[in-house]
Amino acid sequence: MEFKKIVVCGGGILGSQIAFQSAYCGFDVTILIRKEDSEADVKKKIKNLQKSYEKTIDEMNPKKPNDASWARGISDAKGFNKEACLKRVNLAAKNIKIINEQPIALANADLVIESITENLDIKNAFYKQIAPLLADKTIVVTNSSTILPSKMAKATGRPEKFLAMHFANVIWKNNIAEIMGHDKTAADNFDRVVKFADAIRMIPLEAREEKAGYLLNSMLVPFLLCAMDLVANGVADPETIDKAWTLGTGAPHGPFQILDTVGLVTAKNIVLQYQKVPNLFDPLLKKMMMPYNFDGMLRVLDKYVNAGKLGKASGEGFYKYN
Repeated sequence: MEFKKIVVCGGGILGSQIAFQSAYCGFDVTILIRKEDSEADVKKKIKNLQKSYEKTIDEMNPKKPNDASWARGISDAKGFNKEACLKRVNLAAKNIKIINEQPIALANADLVIESITENLDIKNAFYKQIAPLLADKTIVVTNSSTILPSKMAKATGRPEKFLAMHFANVIWKNNIAEIMGHDKTAADNFDRVVKFADAIRMIPLEAREEKAGYLLNSMLVPFLLCAMDLVANGVADPETIDKAWTLGTGAPHGPFQILDTVGLVTAKNIVLQYQKVPNLFDPLLKKMMMPYNFDGMLRVLDKYVNAGKLGKASGEGFYKYN
């Protein structure tokens, strides 16, 4: 079965990107927004994505597909046609549907991509809501960055048709899709999701065993937690920590610049999830470094979140943006 109708549940930073990239690649795309979401905000994200795609297309070097400016999510190595790409962008922005009524949005969906708050209870409650509305054919995936799919499979009512597909932020450039099933995921459904990832010009990365954090976040989250821990313990400020990382490694972005891109509400939810994990460090690691100061991290994040400084998307987080 080839996917045709894609429903993205949640119009946040990654949800809107997944929807736009899928529409750019010719799929019929609907964004299902919840009561707490604003249609106006989602439309603004779509408009901003249109501008970002247009800017990337303008900067691409069609003769050097391995150049840093090349974005496989926009055009793969088979060729690049600027006018055709710009036309795809305009059609994507025009054709994405934004709907807040679950029965209408989910009707006849081939693939549902859940991209809502990184909270297990909220996700499971949402799955139980939508389960009766889904066609038998519908495959459901979660874009969760930290939660194992096996912890949500039962709530979906279709564990054999449920797995995880996690995207990196700025997916038209950082074009990976980490795909991870659980012990009840049917192999053919896993393969269909892999094919879909390739169809929207992502590089499918198959995780062979369940692992919270998948591949990318298993490395990235501890890095970000260590950076926030330095601030929580008063060791240094965010800008100094970012300089230590970028100047010391040559990396383009420091941890707090990355956190601003991810969004500080998401960062807070991740801290809350990791705070629940017992014995995070074994005795040897505890001798080598400070245990994480989770309470301190949450105080730091709350200071920004409560002031409406939610990260790059809101115009200000640890840094200010135009």
